[in-house]
Amino acid sequence: MKFFFSLILICLVSAAQAADAPAAHPGGVLRLDLGPADVPQPTVRFQGRRVLVLETSARWQALIGIPLDAEPGWLSAEITNVRGQQREQPLVVEARDYPVQHLRVKNRRHVDPDPEDLARWARERAEQDAAKRAWREPAPAGAVLRLPVEGRRSSAFGLRRTFNGKPRRPHSGLDLAVPTGTPVGAPAAGRISLTGDYFFNGRTVFVDHGHGLISMLCHLSRIDVAVGDRVAAGDIVGRAGATGRATGPHVHWSVFLNGTSVDPDALVPEGS
Repeated sequence: MKFFFSLILICLVSAAQAADAPAAHPGGVLRLDLGPADVPQPTVRFQGRRVLVLETSARWQALIGIPLDAEPGWLSAEITNVRGQQREQPLVVEARDYPVQHLRVKNRRHVDPDPEDLARWARERAEQDAAKRAWREPAPAGAVLRLPVEGRRSSAFGLRRTFNGKPRRPHSGLDLAVPTGTPVGAPAAGRISLTGDYFFNGRTVFVDHGHGLISMLCHLSRIDVAVGDRVAAGDIVGRAGATGRATGPHVHWSVFLNGTSVDPDALVPEGS
């Protein structure tokens, strides 16, 4: 009987948590209210990584990037107040079925890389992963981003992709189709943390906006900034192109929160 009542209590607690638990889909941004901003800012961690916390309408709010490969179900964030007291906050990952996109790529090696291509990609991936997971002070003034170029959305975030009929990883950014040479602006103020000419991404610029909010702009025809440069929102960082694995001139824009790629449109005002 004692076990039976304990089981009922657990179910009641779980139901209460479920009613209050914020939710987001894979690749989305989960906004977690942390209470009034008249108390010191808490620290939030998700899957071992620190999370961006900003003051919004006189309240603290955490912006948590949910991985694109997250399975529907329960996750949790760890919240620590200024006194070091910790609590677990339940989170819900909701299912989302992303469409499939079929692409044709002329360069065979961008679909089936040779061994030397794979070795190059491994080296490049290591330095790019470090840039995606960086934590830099100070915090950004906000988490509202602007489009790097005005162009047709040619590939949405999250699309399940095939290249020349072969399944590949889902699309982890937003593609904006524009002519080669179109100026590409910084989506928000920040510091240039990495540039390079990479096997898959082509000429690429990373803009670190602070506290784990990072933009990556790929397939550029030209890079107009250097590592360490500080930029304001809209400052030109390069020119659009079709370098790397690209089917035509465009800008691929990825946004990272707590080291995971999220849908850039989640941080762009409606109508942009």
